Amino acid sequence: MTILALCMLGACTRSNMDSQPKYHEYEPAGLFPEQRVLQAPVKGTVARGDLDRTKDATQTPAVTAQLLARGREQYDVFCSPCHDRAGTGDGIIVQRGFPRPASFQDERLRASDDRHFVDAIVHGYGAMYSFADRVQPRDRWAIVAYIRALQLSQHAKLTDVPDAQRAALEREP
Repeated sequence: MTILALCMLGACTRSNMDSQPKYHEYEPAGLFPEQRVLQAPVKGTVARGDLDRTKDATQTPAVTAQLLARGREQYDVFCSPCHDRAGTGDGIIVQRGFPRPASFQDERLRASDDRHFVDAIVHGYGAMYSFADRVQPRDRWAIVAYIRALQLSQHAKLTDVPDAQRAALEREP
């Protein structure tokens, strides 16, 4: 009797959930009209966060110290290997034999609008490949703001300096 109870108990340990019938993602399935398991989303479906990403991609944020700090951080990660930290186009990749990108100090790029830089990040430009999958939309604008700061740093005039700091600069030999 004990042996029979143990055998019955052993048969109960394997439940039906271990071997239940189910469809796998890439199998054909007669259950659905398209005869496939993976279904296209319902028309008009918006993924969570897409509306915010779209807004971030189209609206230029106000330039703040936080935005510039984020831009510098992202620029150092994604842009400086080719463009170097000053934006002159002499990054470590160039020193290893890759094509030299244009300097951000070139008059053509200084005259370009901000959208040009965002589009270059998203779609690539010349030998530069797209960074759309690596750089979030809000960070693209931060990088552009930092590029503008780099451009200003190399082409600043004494009249651009506020009066209080200008007096200190004029006193130094």
